[in-house]
Amino acid sequence: MLSLDKIYHAAFVLRDVARRTDLIAAPRLSSESNLYLKTENLQLTGSFKLRGAYYKISQLDAAERAKGVIACSAGNHAQGVALAATRMGIKSIVCMPDGAPLMKVENTKNLGAEVCLVKGAYDDAHDRAVELQQETGMTFIHPYDDEQVVAGQGTIGLEILDQLPDVEAVIVPVGGGGLISGVAFAIKSLRPDVKVYGVQAAGAASMYNAKKAHAYQTLDAVDTFADGIAVKTPGEMTFALVEQYVDDIVTVSEDETAAAILALMENQKLVAEGAGAVPVAAALYNKLPIAGKKTVCLISGGNIDVNILSRVITRGQVMSGRKTNLMIALEDKPGQLLLVTDIISRCGANIISVHHDRSDTSMAITSCFLKLGLETRDAAQIAQIRTELQKAGFKLVSERA
Repeated sequence: MLSLDKIYHAAFVLRDVARRTDLIAAPRLSSESNLYLKTENLQLTGSFKLRGAYYKISQLDAAERAKGVIACSAGNHAQGVALAATRMGIKSIVCMPDGAPLMKVENTKNLGAEVCLVKGAYDDAHDRAVELQQETGMTFIHPYDDEQVVAGQGTIGLEILDQLPDVEAVIVPVGGGGLISGVAFAIKSLRPDVKVYGVQAAGAASMYNAKKAHAYQTLDAVDTFADGIAVKTPGEMTFALVEQYVDDIVTVSEDETAAAILALMENQKLVAEGAGAVPVAAALYNKLPIAGKKTVCLISGGNIDVNILSRVITRGQVMSGRKTNLMIALEDKPGQLLLVTDIISRCGANIISVHHDRSDTSMAITSCFLKLGLETRDAAQIAQIRTELQKAGFKLVSERA
């Protein structure tokens, strides 16, 4: 059984391995809540996963170490297992979904693991890892549904209480449930008055659904760019711990997560992956009752794929009112474009793209559609531009991100 003693023992084992990550105040993120960030994105390997993986592997006996270890991961647990096994001189194989970010795959290889790419999602990689474990006799290092792994992750809870003794709420990302189980167990055991909340991507809400229904369940599919929490099936042990120790779980959309990543970059100079940003998204979009409370958002990882980072930033700009597209129906005659641009200029926005469309069959032959891409200050400025254009007699056909 999981115990506070095991979490303290894990902290002892990890004292010279895992970084005691900073807890930083983030007053610029929200005026309604007193937010702090637990920066596990700055952990070795760029994720909290090192803690649980290292502690689990450190407890193997000599015979188990000789056979090696095998794991399944979307990327962060993979790197933790690889680093831990290599440091202890143990062979490691990691099964990863073939859609895992290239950076995570390459980093796992560079840390000394043999990588086996599996077609499908995380759960498919898990099934393949189980098959290989049965074939080889290697020890399977589960990414979340394991008592020692959960104990390792629980060391974060101890650190939060030590760094912010008067904390009132902690918001934690949830995939399979290993992180929130350990953190919630540690915090509730020592400070039962502190609220512990979980956040999942709306497109991968397995633990959210299970907690609401009070019944363990599996999703048919997951759909989120937050690959670190894209889990169809939560852990059985972690579900039981979540039921007992977690106050509530909420979900956030892809756009809300993207906006949170952008807010962290601009205001805190921190890079978070999708899974790491969901606690901030929940705080920014008022998904939880934390107004006026000292609240810690656990930024679980920073290993975002650079190939999608630019798209995430663009979506974040749209979500926060920093970028928008307008389409205006114009009479195709001289001076119309000048009038439109003058209004936008007076409102203080910046035009970054212009496109005339005379080919749409839904408009009059003497008309055209003017499509504009704008950089804006916020949603209020977008509304002002639309109002001013309509006052001047222009017809806004659509506004699309």
